[in-house]
Amino acid sequence: MIDLESIKAFVAVAETGSFSIAANRLHLTQPAVSKRIALLESQLNVRLFDRIGRIIGLTEAGRAFSPRARLILQDVEDTQRAIRNLSGSVTGRLSLATSHHIGLWRLPKVLKTYSERFPQVALDLHFMDSEIAHEQIVQGNLELGIITMAPKPHERLASRAIWKDDLVFVCAPDHALGSYTHSSLEQIAAFPAILPDMSTFTGRIIKQLFDDQGLPIQVSMSTNYLETIKMLITIGLGWSVLPRSMLDDTIRVLSVPEIQIERQLGVIHHLQRTLSNAALAFMDLLGENAD
Repeated sequence: MIDLESIKAFVAVAETGSFSIAANRLHLTQPAVSKRIALLESQLNVRLFDRIGRIIGLTEAGRAFSPRARLILQDVEDTQRAIRNLSGSVTGRLSLATSHHIGLWRLPKVLKTYSERFPQVALDLHFMDSEIAHEQIVQGNLELGIITMAPKPHERLASRAIWKDDLVFVCAPDHALGSYTHSSLEQIAAFPAILPDMSTFTGRIIKQLFDDQGLPIQVSMSTNYLETIKMLITIGLGWSVLPRSMLDDTIRVLSVPEIQIERQLGVIHHLQRTLSNAALAFMDLLGENAD
């Protein structure tokens, strides 16, 4: 019978590429991790890792076993969660993924209220781009994602919009575009832009708007941190599109008649993952704070 702790050690080494880092993650010694891997290789009768100097790599058998090992751990965790839920108590660990922008501008009040209501829940909060968080939820690695919603829903995910984020064109007060009473997309496109990467959900929304008009965008700089974009805009390095919630007197809003841009911010989870009572309580609280 395959040992569950050995599978955990295998997944940790496979994800980190290091026995020592995996040992730190699992709060074990490196020899203990090596022993568990050796036991697993003995049980499966295959070598799972190639060890060439300090480089650790999966063998062909290791690559084949890796997705199955993750599924085993997810199934065990799901079963444990379902059983804990029977008690009705809101306890345990809640793993959340969110973007830096949502974490700074939307979640502080929610997190404060949640921690006050449910002090026995350990929040495991991960900051990452919405696109990466989306994939982490698809893979079942985290329980909830509070992100910019994808333009198209994923078949494995359940999603719920929480906030509508109005986006506006902005520039520095002394930028050439700031002298126009009204601006057209053609006028805006003539100047360099500072935008999120076009592969991001927000970048796709902006790109689609200009593509529909047959207009290219001159992206002079790109970063996915909206706070950084705002700083670069204030010193006059280009125009951008930012959430209305970020506006202040350091930037000027461009009036673009008949153009409205918005994105949805919300929560996602895997359809085949049993949500913990902690996750259900968090989603209820998000609903209380919805627009």
